[in-house]
Amino acid sequence: MKNLGADVVIDYKKQNFTDELKDYDVVLNSLDKKTLLNSLKVMKKGGRLISISGPPTPAYAKKAGLNVFLQLAMYFLSRGVRCASCRKKVDYQFLFMQANGKQLAQIARLIEQGHIKPYTQSVYPFEQINQAFDELERGRTRGKIVVTMQ
Repeated sequence: MKNLGADVVIDYKKQNFTDELKDYDVVLNSLDKKTLLNSLKVMKKGGRLISISGPPTPAYAKKAGLNVFLQLAMYFLSRGVRCASCRKKVDYQFLFMQANGKQLAQIARLIEQGHIKPYTQSVYPFEQINQAFDELERGRTRGKIVVTMQ
């Protein structure tokens, strides 16, 4: 991870990130709700907690043009995280990632220039997609699992 540019590396098997980190302005969460809530412990007042794995917020629901019932459901789903964030004086936002051709082209250029170094753990032919999903479900992959199509 240091070779990829990480300043601090946490071994999740031996260390708890909440004991090792503090005073962060921004945290991007891609894991579960427990990790999301624990992330608040390492944040500065006025920081921003962003999750790509949920729970979605009413603001997201409104921006996405979802109906009032779904907006209400997301209000209740995210209430605990939003309240905990408010107590910590941290801004919580849900980010739904969408494919964007222009952004993907920029990322491709960064990869070609060597600024981003993607790591692929495994490559499977389409015929072995079940094995790819099995590996994914085991969790804790150290890179992307790629399925190729002919």
